[in-house]
Amino acid sequence: MIREAGIKLDRALFPLLVLIERRGPIGVVELADRVGRDYTTVSRQVAKLDELGLIDRRENPSDKRVREAVVTVTGKAMTDRIDAARERIFRSIFGSWEERDIDDLVRLMRKFADTIKEEAAEAPE
Repeated sequence: MIREAGIKLDRALFPLLVLIERRGPIGVVELADRVGRDYTTVSRQVAKLDELGLIDRRENPSDKRVREAVVTVTGKAMTDRIDAARERIFRSIFGSWEERDIDDLVRLMRKFADTIKEEAAEAPE
């Protein structure tokens, strides 16, 4: 998808940028939890996104100890290109599918995701 979007970005940074754009402002600890990576690794990767001008770091207004990441205009333009590339890829893949087949896929994926969510909620810590 990165290649389709014509973006030069380290693969490890790609999901972080998208998540910051979708969920930001977001702290590094929450970001690390969401992607299942170590806090220190994510902190270094967020610093790299900041260096590239794709995000800004700022204080959380309610807790000055927390620094949050928020996407910049440049970062948003990049995620928009990623979204457009995803759309092109999906249109190519599903272009020959009948509407009912797509509806079935969506229904089954929702069922699959709901089941995973239920299993995770019931699993012992």
